[in-house]
Amino acid sequence: MTFEYEVVGSTERFNGRVFRVVTDQVTMPGGAVAGRDVVRHVGAVGVVALDDAGRVVLVRQYRHPVGRYLWELPAGLIDVQGEGLAAAALRELAEEADLAAGQVDLLVDMFTTPGCSDEMIRVFLARDLSEIPEHERHARADEEADMQVDLVPLDEAVAMVFDGRITNGPAVGGLLAAARARDEGFKNLRPADAPLPPR
Repeated sequence: MTFEYEVVGSTERFNGRVFRVVTDQVTMPGGAVAGRDVVRHVGAVGVVALDDAGRVVLVRQYRHPVGRYLWELPAGLIDVQGEGLAAAALRELAEEADLAAGQVDLLVDMFTTPGCSDEMIRVFLARDLSEIPEHERHARADEEADMQVDLVPLDEAVAMVFDGRITNGPAVGGLLAAARARDEGFKNLRPADAPLPPR
């Protein structure tokens, strides 16, 4: 039998553009009520873009909370009203790597930090890549202005996970999932519009 945790009160501590911070009062087994601080996040998408030569797109971007550059997948927030998740991932691929994709499948869904946040990222696999014409490309600003974009063989990217050069969680999960999908001939992928996991 599974205990039904219930939120019996909630206090908002911070409300920003990307996330809110709340303290929830939650019932516990045995009858106690405990406070739990939670980051309520808008959600995100990422994309493993795999070209015909078996290379994936990696971006190197500065991340202020950890004070360093990280190798990551093209990714971003779900912050355009009415935009589907696959469309958001393709928008991020276009904005960050100047690429479009003719085929998109779902790779993995991940809670990034479930101990303190409800953020979920859905990572897609994009194939049949083509370059976006120069006059249609997105103008990058802020941290994206010095973003480095590289094409790396998928096996080398997986090696970068295991030797510690790639530490971004969605990149780790997405690259390992993409390598497994490739090794299985891409036959077990879910469609891009598959429903989100149940709550």
